Amino acid sequence: GNIYWTDHGFNLIEVARLNGSFRYVVISQGLDQPRSIAVHPEKGYLFWTEWGQSPCIGRAHLDGSEKVILVSLGIAWPNGISIDYEENKLYWCDARTDKIERIDLESGGSREIVLSGSNVDMFSVAVFGAYIYWSDR
Repeated sequence: GNIYWTDHGFNLIEVARLNGSFRYVVISQGLDQPRSIAVHPEKGYLFWTEWGQSPCIGRAHLDGSEKVILVSLGIAWPNGISIDYEENKLYWCDARTDKIERIDLESGGSREIVLSGSNVDMFSVAVFGAYIYWSDR
């Protein structure tokens, strides 16, 4: 198995084996303050949220190839990200808009607001079965 992580200081996404060996940079170009990542091993996708000058949700193959921006409008401080493997949906929470939203993880379409609050400052989101879990600060 592999583990993926973001390096905020160097704006990288890296991967290594669980024991720390075979570490390498998956994505190093075009990132500006990556925050969270989610991996879909079966489909071979890596998703990430980004806070920088152009906040967005991105997708690439696990080796960093075929990078695509799925969401770039109506997004400010996307924090946590989670995959609904049964429904093929990608969820994220936004600490500035106080929303949890979702899209189709293949097309990036069918965007929906799942939860909208006020002054919640959402930090992370997880989806399991019919339930959505989130944390705030």
